[in-house]
Amino acid sequence: MLRVALCQLTSSTDPKSNLDLVREWVGRAAAEGARVVVFPEAMMARFGVRLAPLAEPVDGPWALAVSEIARDAGVLVIAGMFTPDGDRVRNTLLVTGLGEHLGYDKIHLYDAFGFRESDTVAGGSEQVTVDVDGVRLGLATCYDVRFPELFQSLADAGSSAVVLPASWGAGKGKREQWELLVRARALDSGCWVLACGQAHPAATGTEVNPKAPTGIGYSAVADPFGHLHAQLGAEPDLLVADIDSELAAKSREATGVLANRRLGRG
Repeated sequence: MLRVALCQLTSSTDPKSNLDLVREWVGRAAAEGARVVVFPEAMMARFGVRLAPLAEPVDGPWALAVSEIARDAGVLVIAGMFTPDGDRVRNTLLVTGLGEHLGYDKIHLYDAFGFRESDTVAGGSEQVTVDVDGVRLGLATCYDVRFPELFQSLADAGSSAVVLPASWGAGKGKREQWELLVRARALDSGCWVLACGQAHPAATGTEVNPKAPTGIGYSAVADPFGHLHAQLGAEPDLLVADIDSELAAKSREATGVLANRRLGRG
């Protein structure tokens, strides 16, 4: 079993203040025995502000501070940040601690529902996995959840679970889509999906840019059979779950989805 904590909160526009949140919530998660502590997409600074002035490389001060927090707590931390890329930035998941320090750049950009992430963000192209205590974790970010081939490719690469930080856009039907997609990606990849979103700003009375995707809450853990294992509400909260990698193998054997594919395989 691998114990994972999802930290559902609302990040501010100030990276330094958000470091304080990371430190506080890592401490809470570590006290619950978590080995992996997951924060939402845009943990470094929430959407709705200019991102380029805030961006730093994964070996910059913000990421190195998170690395120190992870090292002191003896955990792996996964948190959304922004890294430089010319006039734009990369929407990056920082993965740090337990001897790891790397980033995953979000592949699929949120040019949907009237928002154009690609105006300010450059897309990545490489899938990323990380091993913790014998369990391989794949990485995906928010809008990536709409693309099943990424999750199946991560499963092909040996992942038993996919970590999915998000800052999900609000709107009619969006919660239902979020829940449906998280469960569907778990079922059609035979992976646990560990979906950690930003809390709904309204739950704490936080004023945000109404046009930006700043979160709805409802972080969730779906098991490899697509069952909802655990879920939070809209407000800030901590979800701790134990991940059984053997269940992923059982799901893939039972459904045959990965083995029976006829299109989209390399």
